Amino acid sequence: MKPFYFKQGTQPLLVSIPHAGTQLTPEVERGLTAEAAVLPDTDWHLPLLYDFAEELGASLLVANYSRFVVDLNRPADDTPLYTTATTGLFPETLFDGRPVFHPGQAPDSATRQRYIEQIWQPYHQQIASELSRLKALHGQAFLYDAHSIASVIPRLFDGPLPDINIGTNDGRSCDPAISAAMCAVCGEQNAFSWVLNGRFKGGHITRHHGSPAQQQQAVQIELAQLNYMDETPPFTYRAERAAELKRVLKQLLQAMLAQA
Repeated sequence: MKPFYFKQGTQPLLVSIPHAGTQLTPEVERGLTAEAAVLPDTDWHLPLLYDFAEELGASLLVANYSRFVVDLNRPADDTPLYTTATTGLFPETLFDGRPVFHPGQAPDSATRQRYIEQIWQPYHQQIASELSRLKALHGQAFLYDAHSIASVIPRLFDGPLPDINIGTNDGRSCDPAISAAMCAVCGEQNAFSWVLNGRFKGGHITRHHGSPAQQQQAVQIELAQLNYMDETPPFTYRAERAAELKRVLKQLLQAMLAQA
C-alpha cells in the first residue's frame, strides 16, 4: 500500500494528517495485543473532520499506515520529544501504558528500518517537497499538522485535555502573528477550551519543518476527541458534535491563510 494519500492544492497551505492511518503490515498485525488491535491511539476520522480543507485550496497529506507500524511524528533517531510520558518512533506501549505487542512479537530491527525507508521517509519527503513548491509559487508556505487524542489519559496529562491545543514549539515554528491570529479565533468562541503551547507543543513534524526564517510556518493542532466522536470502540464519528468544531477549525485554517 502507498504510504500516504496526497492531493495538491492551490493555496500556500499544506494540511498534514500523520496519525489517521489504520493500515497494518503483516508483521505488526500478528504481534498486536487484543487491546492494541482496535487501534485505540489512532487520530480517528480527521480526514472527515477536515473535509473542508481542499475546498479552501489547501494541499492535503494523509498517512495510510497506523502509528503502530511507525510514528511519523517522531524523529527517525527516536529522540524523545517530551520529558514527560510519551511514545516513540515504534510504540511499545499504548497511551495508557498497556503493551502494544505480545512478548517477543514486535517486528525486528531490520523490519523496522524498512518501515523508516518505505513509510517514514516518503512522508517527510512529501512534506518537504510540497513546502518547497508552495514557497516557489507563493513566497512562503504554511504547514498545519492535524492531530487528535482522547480527552483524558492520566499517564500523559493531568485531568481533561483542553479541547483545542495549539502547538508552535514555544514560538519557534511560526511567526508570532500566525499564532496570535489562531489564538484570536479560539478566543472569539465560547464552545471549546483551548491553550497555546500547553502539553502539546508540536511533534517532530512541526519542529522539523517549521522554519520562519525560511518562510516555512508550521503549527500543530491537537484536538480532544470527545468533541466529534466516541472515545471508546468502535470510535463512532458524531456529526452533530463535529459541526461546531468544524466551524472553528475552518476559521483556524483561514486565519493562517490570511497571514499569506
